[in-house]
Order: sequence, then structure tokens, then C-alpha cells
Amino acid sequence: MVSAGELAAVQKMNDPDEITLITQTARLADETHGFRAKCLQRLIRIGMPVPTTVALSFETIRALQREEQIAIAQVLCHFDDHPILSVRPSSQSTEWGGPSTVLNIGMCDETYQRLEREIGELAALPYMRLIQTYATEVSRLDPEPFATPEMPYREGLAAMLATYEEEAEEPFPQSLEEQLHAVLSSMACAWNSTSARLLRNARGAPSDAALGLVVQNMILGFGPGECGSGVISFVDRASGHPRLTGRYLRESQGREAVTGCAEGALYLGHDARGASLEDQCPDILQQLIGLGKTARQNLKEEMEIEFGVQSGVLSVLDAVRVHREPRAAVRIAVDLANDGVISASDAVLRVDPNEFSQLLHRRMAPDARREVLARGVAASPGAAAGRVVFSAEAAQAAEAREEPAILFRRETGPEDIRGMHSAAAVVTERGGTTSHAAVIGRGIGLPCVVGVSLIKIDARKRQVMLPSGDILHEGDILTVDGSAGELLAGTPEIEEAGLDDAVQTLLGWAAQRCDIGIRANADTPQDARTALNFACDGIGLCRTEHMFFEAKRLSIMHEMIFADDPVKRAAVLARLLPIQRSDFQELFRLMEKRPVCIRLLDPPLHEFLPSDTAGMRQVAAALGKTLSDVDARVQSMREYNPMLGLRGVRLGITFPEIYEMQARAIFEAACLASHQVEPEIMIPLVTAYREVELIRARIDAVAAAVRSEQNVEFTYQIGVMVETPRAALRAGDIAHHASFLSFGTNDLTQMTYGLSRDDAGRFMSSYVNQDVFAEDPFRSLDLDGVGELLREGAKRGRATRPDLMLSLCGEHGGDPSAIEFCRQAKYSYVSCSPYRVPVARLAAAQSALRESKGD
Repeated sequence: MVSAGELAAVQKMNDPDEITLITQTARLADETHGFRAKCLQRLIRIGMPVPTTVALSFETIRALQREEQIAIAQVLCHFDDHPILSVRPSSQSTEWGGPSTVLNIGMCDETYQRLEREIGELAALPYMRLIQTYATEVSRLDPEPFATPEMPYREGLAAMLATYEEEAEEPFPQSLEEQLHAVLSSMACAWNSTSARLLRNARGAPSDAALGLVVQNMILGFGPGECGSGVISFVDRASGHPRLTGRYLRESQGREAVTGCAEGALYLGHDARGASLEDQCPDILQQLIGLGKTARQNLKEEMEIEFGVQSGVLSVLDAVRVHREPRAAVRIAVDLANDGVISASDAVLRVDPNEFSQLLHRRMAPDARREVLARGVAASPGAAAGRVVFSAEAAQAAEAREEPAILFRRETGPEDIRGMHSAAAVVTERGGTTSHAAVIGRGIGLPCVVGVSLIKIDARKRQVMLPSGDILHEGDILTVDGSAGELLAGTPEIEEAGLDDAVQTLLGWAAQRCDIGIRANADTPQDARTALNFACDGIGLCRTEHMFFEAKRLSIMHEMIFADDPVKRAAVLARLLPIQRSDFQELFRLMEKRPVCIRLLDPPLHEFLPSDTAGMRQVAAALGKTLSDVDARVQSMREYNPMLGLRGVRLGITFPEIYEMQARAIFEAACLASHQVEPEIMIPLVTAYREVELIRARIDAVAAAVRSEQNVEFTYQIGVMVETPRAALRAGDIAHHASFLSFGTNDLTQMTYGLSRDDAGRFMSSYVNQDVFAEDPFRSLDLDGVGELLREGAKRGRATRPDLMLSLCGEHGGDPSAIEFCRQAKYSYVSCSPYRVPVARLAAAQSALRESKGD
């Protein structure tokens, strides 16, 4: 007897919105029945020959998950007597996957006998396939006894039915209603399995993502005349260029034609490799090409069409958006816009900025064989192969021999920058996404994997112990995939980067729709050239310390550090002055009339000194001092926490001659420029307005002296890099003495969280996996905590100075969510590494377009 609750559930399932025949006018939506149901309705609306299909809503499937009854009769009433059916998943997004499609539901002894009279022994094949799927997916039996033979036959079918009865301890169900209900229930439960939930979460699905199902009349694919199945798409998945791809297989069902082991599958168009559908059934191919054009024009997308043929009659079983590589995604979007199918704005919105970044770097070929040796944090994208080295000097020597080198370091420091410029890739045992190696790597476009904690680097023995226990020695060859965070054995295939015409077109459209400045972090003229190649709007952060690590300059820095008093220091700095002036002059020349923001020296001075005995011995020899003298100075400069020690503005106040030299170099370079230059000078690590007041007074005095000496008028701006919570909270006071505030979110995130960006990689994945943090705050801007400081700093600064220029110049400058935040807060620009400029511009354009559409 049916209970009142069960009766109510069945009555609810009779609601036409819950079990719906898909027609042109049926009430269907992605949010209630899933993407597949809605796509099939669109296909019907544009005249596609879709077999009879019924959609089951999310609510219907939830009822099955609760083990409630549903109205199977309401499903079957839309089909002819004794149908053969398939069931496919229909989640809200194509990316979320779902349980496997089940074919041939309704095959039973009676149906088999009828089919055998029509098509012979081949009729056993769909029946055996259903038994196999039903046994493994529904009854959860061991799959081994249910392997389908290559040639179906009556005795084999009988044996499989007997095996099912023995294994399941009951006969194979002969009722269509029973089969269908069991399949639907099994697929509903599979959606909620642990592995399915984890897979969906990895693809970005919410925890409560729902499933719909579609029940469709089968195109059997067997019988008299032309019968079979296939898949067709009209573009190349890798390049996006027009190209017929797919296969067709006679006497087949579903996606057999493209499984990779389908013997006898036909190519689609004429092909020198073998027989084609165009050769043997040209009318069917022409129908498919016509359907592809119709789908492209009406659905405004390149589609992959799954089709079946029964006695020469073509049916469309399903259509999905063609899976595509990032390069193809750009080409497809641009071609659709150029053909008038979509607008240029829609084309901009269709390309994922994070995937777009892959186009700017060499990368692993999609089908490359990968033998993973170790994994770490994907810190800087790109791929490179080379020989293992353990020092900056070895990397430079390899470059001189024109041999690519992979630089292994426990962690990198300023002394490694020259070696990083020479290396093909960098690997570190420690660090996170904003560690020194990661930041420099992204800035110069160098593939980088950091935080590979399961390896052990022994630079003295010149070897690396891998997680497997195997040893890599200096000179061994391996490949680094910075996009995936993996070290790979040997030299698997790598694809070259390339900004083709489609990429350039898309970036041009993005630039027209971008309403926030996109500047580059560029520390050297070479960085500036790279940034210009990517059409930056100027330099938002020039870290002047990176100009000092060339060998000749570093030796002068050593002299300055060992100078005993301000007079001697100033004398040494006078030798650095023309070098700095030349660098700034070249930056101004390259940038023409684009703005250039120069940060005064930031790192503590001990970072310019070696930490090993060999390096200290070299310094001692160069300066004419004993090793003990050098070691004593190095020890005296050590700090318990250098990040919070004598660095940034504190250097400028303690050793004012350093900032005075840099200011003079900037102003003299401006005077020598061939066009009018207005330098932006940025003071780092400010915490109090008095610091800005003191430094500004010295800079203004230097400017006045240079004007008098050169007899040249120039203008400049002085601003502050907001990297401490206190600076953000006291932005109102600071703005009295600053023309701009640039939020350096690397240090601001460190200080807000109390986290070291170099060490966070050791535990960050555990924090994210346990939902302590939604995302690594050094990878994606924390909009709540750090974002609150950005909002408050902007508000308080502008309350004092309404024309205050605001920007973000940390590593988050290329993060789409941070860019959207900055647009909403009316920041003037963001600044990121040169290789992130196109990504940032695309993300900014998309943010502006979504805002204009009200999304």
C-alpha cells in the first residue's frame, strides 16, 4: 500500500515542470534541468533532427536520491511501445561532469528476439552491452565476468544472462520500467558519491550542485541500410582553425567511433590515411556540415555534434561546446566575432584570463608523455628543459656555452638574480607563490617551481634527492613545467609561445574596453622592452635594487656598505650615480611619454652581501680586507627578522645619502630626456607621515639643486608604497605629503596575516583544503581582510586629498578578482609583471563589460 507521503511525491513528479518532454516551448532552464536538457531544446528549436527526449529536473533526481518513488509512467508515456532508451547526465555546467551515459535500456528477451528477426545475430550486441553496464553500474557486480565479446552471438548472450543471474542471485530484469527506474536511481546516487563530489569541487562546482537526467529514444545504429554512429566538430581543438574532426563507425552506438580502438572507423572528409564518410556517404556528410553551420550561427558557438544513422536517416543525439586549448579558444572567439556571429565584446568575455596566460609562455604539448619526478608550487608559468646546476655562476657558464640550465636552489636571494636571468628555469626547495624566486620568475618570464619540499638539495655535493630516493646530479637533464608545478624526466615535447593575429586582435578589442590603467613592474631596460611588447601603459613599479646586482655594480655596493661614515659612503655612491642615471634615462627613453614610477631602495643592505664563505672571500679580496673583517660586518648586519628590520624608508632616514643619490640620478635623467618627463618617486615601507615628511624634504632639496645646476625645469610626484596596515589606516595623514598611494599587496598581505610568503607554501594547501582560507592569499587577493585595508586606505587618503592617485602594484596586480576590486574602488591603475600585462588587460576589459551589462 502506498503511503500518503509517497503518493504526494509521485503526484509532485507528475508536475509537467519536473518530467518534461523536450519541445520548442517546454519550460526548461539550466538552473532546473541542466545544460544538456536546455541544449537539446535549442537544437530542436533550430530544426535539428533530435530523437524524442524527456528531461528529468533536479528536483526529480533529488527525490531519487532520497529513495522516493517517481512517476516512471510519466516518462514512458512520451515514447512508442517497447522503446529502447538511453539516459545521459544533465548537470548545470558542462564542466561538472556526471555519471556515464547508459545505452540500450529496454533490451530484454522479447526485444532481442524481435530484433534478431530483423538484423540477425548482431541483435545480441545491444542486449549484451546493457547487461554489462547494468551489472557493473547498477547492480555493482565485478566487471570481469561481463566482458563483451568482439563478435556477438546467441550462445554468448545466453551465457552472459546466466552469469548475471548467478552473480546477482536473480534474473536479469525484463521490465522496461524496472530497468529504467534502477538506472535512474543508480545515476542519481553516483552523483553523490565521494569521488564524484571531490571531482566536481576540483572543477569549481558548489557543494550543493544538482543533477538532471535526460531520457532519449535510442538510434540503435544496427540494421538494414546505412547504420552507425559518430562525432563531428568543425574546428581544430588545438589551433581553432576550421577543420573537420571526428569519426564515423558503421554498426555502432554512442561514441564508439572516437574511442581510439574502433577498428574500421571512417574519417569524415577525404583523407589520405584511409576511407572517409565523404567517400562513402557524401550526402550524410553534407547534412552534418549544414547542421554544423546552423548550430554555429544560431547557438553562437563551435559545437561538437554526436550523431546516429539508422537506415540512412541522420539524427542528432547531443551537441556540446567543443573542448579547446587556450590558443584555440582565442581563435574561435575572434573568428565568431569577425564573421558577425557574436560581438567583439562577447569575444573578449569568452576567453579565460588565467588560461590566456598560457599563450605567453612556452608550454608542455598537450599530448606530451609526462614522467613526474616531483611536484611543488606552480610559481611562474612556462616550460623549459635543461641541465641541472646549483649556482648562479654555473647557470651563467651554461648560458655562455649556449646550454639551457635548470637552476636548483634551496631558496633564492638577490645574489641569484644574475643566475636566474641566465637559467632556462628555476626550482627551489622552499617558498610560495610570492617568494623571491616566484616574483622574479614571473617578472622575467622564467618558468619556476617552488616549495618542492619532498626533494633535498645538496649544493655542496651538487645533487638532488628526489621523493623516490633517486639522485639527480649536476649535468643531468630534466624538464620543468612551471604551469603545473612539476619536474619531469627527460625532454618531453614543448610547444613554443606565440602571439598570433587572433591573440593580437583580441587584445586590441580588450584595450578598447579597458577602463583602468595596466602598468608593468619593470626593473631594468630589458624588463621595460618586454612590457612594451605587451603594450603596457607605463611602469608602475621599478624596484631599483635590481639594478645593482650586475657584477660591476655589486662590487661598488659592497664598498658602500663597508664605508665607515656618511662622507665615505657618499663618495662611493657618487660612482653609482652615473650608472643609475643611465638606467633611468634608458627607461624614460623606452617609455616615451608613458609614466614611470620608481621605488627607492627597499631591501636591507645585508641582502647585497654573500652568506657563504666563498662569496665572502671574494668580497675580502676585492676590498683588500681580511675574511674575518668581512665576516664580522656580515654578522653585524644580520637581523632577527629582516622583513621588519632596517629596510625601505628606514634606510633612507638612517642613510640619507642613498636616497639623495637615487633622487639626483632620477632628476638628472629627466633633464637629459628628449621629451618632457614627470617621474613618480615612491617611498617604500612607510608607517608614519613623519617618515614621508623627512624624505620629501630631502628629495625636494635635491630637485632644487639639479634645477639650478642644469638650468632645466621639470616636475615630479612623490608618493608612498602602502605595505603596512598602519600606513593604510593612517593614509589620511600620509596623503598630506604624498601625490599618490600605491598598495604593495605582497608585504601588506604578509603583515596582515602574520604569514611569511616564503614559508607559507609548506602548509597553505592544507589550509585551503580544510577551508581555513578560500584561496592562497598570496595568489588571490584577500578581498575581506586585505581588501578592507585597501578600501579604508583609499577612503581616508581621498578624504584628505580628493585628487590622490591610487594603484595596486603587488603580485595581485594580474589577478582578475583584484583587478575587479580596483575598478570598483576607482583606482587609477594596477601594475603587474610584464608577462601578466595582457592577462590583466583582458581581465579588466571583462570586468568593465560585465558591469555595463549589469552582471
